[in-house]
Formats: sequence, structure tokens, C-alpha cells
Amino acid sequence: MSFSSLPGSFSSSSSVHPLQPYGWDAEWEAEFAPFAEQGLLPGRVARVDRGLCDVITPAGTVRADTEFVVPRDPMKVVCTGDWVAVDPDGGTPRYVRTYLPRRTAFVRSTSSKRSEGQILAANVDHAIIAVPLTGDLDLGRIERFLALAWESGAQPLVVLTKADLVPDAVTLSYLVQDVETAAPGVPVLAVSAATGDGIDVLAAVAAGGTSVLLGQSGAGKSTLANGLLGEDVMNVQATRDVDGKGRHTTTTRNLFALPGGGVLIDTPGLRGVGLWDAQTGVGQVFAEIEELASRCRFHDCAHTAEPGCAVLAALDSGTLSERRLESYRKLMRENQWIVAKTDARMRAELRRDWKRKGAEGKAAMEAKRGRWA
Repeated sequence: MSFSSLPGSFSSSSSVHPLQPYGWDAEWEAEFAPFAEQGLLPGRVARVDRGLCDVITPAGTVRADTEFVVPRDPMKVVCTGDWVAVDPDGGTPRYVRTYLPRRTAFVRSTSSKRSEGQILAANVDHAIIAVPLTGDLDLGRIERFLALAWESGAQPLVVLTKADLVPDAVTLSYLVQDVETAAPGVPVLAVSAATGDGIDVLAAVAAGGTSVLLGQSGAGKSTLANGLLGEDVMNVQATRDVDGKGRHTTTTRNLFALPGGGVLIDTPGLRGVGLWDAQTGVGQVFAEIEELASRCRFHDCAHTAEPGCAVLAALDSGTLSERRLESYRKLMRENQWIVAKTDARMRAELRRDWKRKGAEGKAAMEAKRGRWA
């Protein structure tokens, strides 16, 4: 059998591979080659539900069982966006035999006491963070989403939804500026699915690969997805009369090919977005604080009361806001805590650091008492 005739390969007689609209390319083909030799079909996971998944293959969408790829590590379970190898034919359901190494993965920590990560989407190029303009902006929550997005390896984009509900253009511009201060280096786009404003710009971004749509319940993600898809694929419920917010509608992660190119993964509303080993992502969200910290007198400066602290100097001068610094501290503490729960050496280092700081604080208090004795 020639390589061009293997399942999943690009054929010289066909200009477009059946999976190309879903992100298939020459690199994925090379990764899949050993499984093609075994006669397995490539496919992209469009949805996972209770151990079964919908897989888009060159032969169409098939229902497949994940029984043979159920590891103990929850970070290695099959998820929406994965490229997998499935049985070429047979009974229903077919079986997923393996999945290809992920290029990127959007991961959050679960609410479980077992300190586990949860993969929300795999192999994404853009993380679209939907934020509704129907209430007060929670900048801290946006920064949290951005940290996870940067850590995933995807390019984040903040989309302010329901812009038509903002009373005037001046107010809208101020809201965009507020978000831009919390999202340095990240595009911020105001859109309205009701009027279509901004949808064309968002569609152009989404056409450049695979995008995952993230946000809390009521952020308008399903309406936004329908706008990008050009049809009502996702169910949308009316807003509540009490507070004008949308209801939770999406319950699974779903993958779609967009009519203008690109792939979209819609996700359920996220009540919690706990960090998961996202120190690099946090550093990127707060790049200006990281840059200031590099100029502190002491390399291990905690930015609390140390002499020669460039971060505190910026706070005193007003070039750094108290809210921004507190958000940075909070996310760094949370990330240290989640990493320590899974890393014994990290736990020991944190305990030593706490003891050292406690001893330094005690010594400082005793010295202060001595001066006033």
C-alpha cells in the first residue's frame, strides 16, 4: 500500500483533505503515519459524553467508545479537540485506540480535593474569553482567565459581548480601556450578536485555526457561536428578567467547522476557573509587575516592605494600581498552593520560606521593642 492511499493521508489527486476544514495538516499526518500503517482512521473529537465521543473522520462522523484510553491521570483523558485514531469499521460503537500528542491544552484545576487538573479543550490556537457588558466588570476574573489562556499556549482574545446594551459609545470606550489595563498585549473586542457589530472581525480571527470559547454562564457564548456559525446551532435561552443575565445553556464542549474557515469549540459556562500550574501565564498577564520586580534590590523581594522594592515604589508613585498588585499576589499565592499540593519538594520549600519569613518578622518586632524599651 502506498503512503498516499493510507487512511488520513493527503492524496495528490485531491486538493482538499476531508479533515482539512477541521485543522488537519501535514504535521498531523506525519504524527498519524504509524497508525495509518495499522489501518486506523484519523479523526477529531467533536464531543465527549460519558465515555463515548463523536469523532469527525474522512468517512464521516462516527460514535466511538473511549474504553481503551481511560488512564488514571485525568489530564490524559480524551477531550474535545483531540486528534485520535479510531477503528476503520465494525460495530457500533467503534473504539478510540489512542490520541496524538497535543500541541496545546487549556487546563484548569478542579474543585476536587484530589488536586486534579481538568482539560477543557485540546489543540487550540485562540482562547476567546467572553465577558458580558450587562454588569460590573470583574477584572480579576478576566486576569485569571488570561493566565490560564497564556499557560495553555494559545493566543488569548477578550471579547466584550452584548455591546448593544451599553447606553453610549463613550461609556463603551471606557469599558474597553478598563479591560485593556487588565489585559496587556491582548486584543480586546466589543461585539454584539444582536446587531452584528464586531462579528466580522471576530470571524476573521477565528478563521486562523482552532478557537475555544470560554466564559461564565450568561456571557452570551452560545449566541456568539451561532453568530460565527451563521445559523442557530446552539440553543439559546432568554435573559432573566431579574438581572438581565443569560441562563446556562451549553452542557458539553462541542466542536464546529466555521463557514469562513477555522474551527470553534464552545464550552459550558465556567463557575470556577482555578489555576493549574500557571506561573508562566500569571507572569505574562502581569508583565509590568514582573518587569518591575526584576529591578528590586533583592532577588527574592516579596514586595511587601523591603527596602529598594521597585514594585512598591511604582505603587507609591501611582504608576501601579493597588488592585492590580493585589490581584497579582492572589494569583501567585493560589498557583503556589496548587503546585505545592502536587509537588512534595515544592511543599517543603514553601514551609521553609514561611518559617524564614516568620523568623524575620519576629526578629524585626523584637528589634522594634528594643528601640522603644
